[in-house]
Amino acid sequence: MSSPVAEVNFLSGVKIVDLTQFEAGPSCTEALAWLGADVVKIENPKMGDPGRRLRPGQPDNDPYYFHVFNANKRSMTVNLKSPAGLAVVKDLLRQADVCIENFAPGAIERLGLGYDVVRPLNPGIIYAQVKGFGEGSPYEKNLAFDMIAQACGGTFSVTGDPDGPPTRPGISLGDTGTGMLMAITILGALYKRRETGQGHRLQVAMQDAVMHYMRINFATQGRTGRPVKRGGSKVPGVSNAPMGLYPCAPGGPNDYVYIMTSRANPDHWDRLLKLIGREDLIGDARYTTPQDRVSREPEVDAIIAAWTRGHTKHDAMRAVGDAGIPAGAVLDTMELHEDPSFEARGIMQVMRHPMHRDFKMPGWPVRIDGRPPALTSSPVLGEHTDDVLGEWLGLNAQAVAALRAEGAV
Repeated sequence: MSSPVAEVNFLSGVKIVDLTQFEAGPSCTEALAWLGADVVKIENPKMGDPGRRLRPGQPDNDPYYFHVFNANKRSMTVNLKSPAGLAVVKDLLRQADVCIENFAPGAIERLGLGYDVVRPLNPGIIYAQVKGFGEGSPYEKNLAFDMIAQACGGTFSVTGDPDGPPTRPGISLGDTGTGMLMAITILGALYKRRETGQGHRLQVAMQDAVMHYMRINFATQGRTGRPVKRGGSKVPGVSNAPMGLYPCAPGGPNDYVYIMTSRANPDHWDRLLKLIGREDLIGDARYTTPQDRVSREPEVDAIIAAWTRGHTKHDAMRAVGDAGIPAGAVLDTMELHEDPSFEARGIMQVMRHPMHRDFKMPGWPVRIDGRPPALTSSPVLGEHTDDVLGEWLGLNAQAVAALRAEGAV
């Protein structure tokens, strides 16, 4: 049986100096690593990326956050406050195709690695920066994490029940979503550089990135002239019924199925009525058009729920889907983890780590010639320092030992 994953070399030969931490930056560089780039993560010799959650003098008991954002990379420890360590990073930057950082505003400049310093070292470098707020924003000096970006970017305002408070979406759209936008832009800049030989400075603010993911909401505002309201499980601005979550057996906290009939396909309503045994309502003037059903939405929802409560969410999803109507069971993280089809297709892969137990995690979801990229372990802190110094800078063992003795690496 052939492997469900593949070694991908789309970016083979591309060297990336990764000065990122936590999630937004590491998500970007991990995507590029999955595509074959040599991503060298520069980390503090003592604790590394704060996302490692290391505890001084104790074994790491929570490595999973670091695992999921740093697979397929190499780790090199460098003391950026050491003149010799800073010189090493500058030498790496002379060899690099891409440099990316997401330190607090002003931090990279204070370290002596700002764009005005790096560009003269390597005019062809793609220099990428991820911040919380954009240049020119009144908040550009402020710190931000995912939830700050989502609050300021709009997603809180459209998430939650209509009569409830703003709610943070359950995914880190502000962090990983920003990283994906930067990764795409880096790829575009690399493609253009083949023609011009020139590098570029790329900057993305997490607030701005979140607004990008709000385009449907802005379209709704454009149509209505009003700010978009929260819709719970409904889609704000989309008036259709039935549409939403319906309870299923046996009644657990996630025993629901989402059913969505399309305004563009009037057959969905009749198909659904036939499936649930309510052919008597086909042609009923009270429910003929989407507008009719929206005006009687509580009645419509009760009709559907009476059927779904007698079925598990998996059975309901299968039956409704087989009838040609969009439907999806609400699946929790454990259900997704235990579904063998994801691992069989390479969408979930098992990380074999030299220091921690095996860990199944989502990989890169895009299949390339039928298979997604293979997952390799997140690096141990400083695991590849000697290798990178030798491969990138040509330093021998004695030179590396001298740097280590000096406290530079």
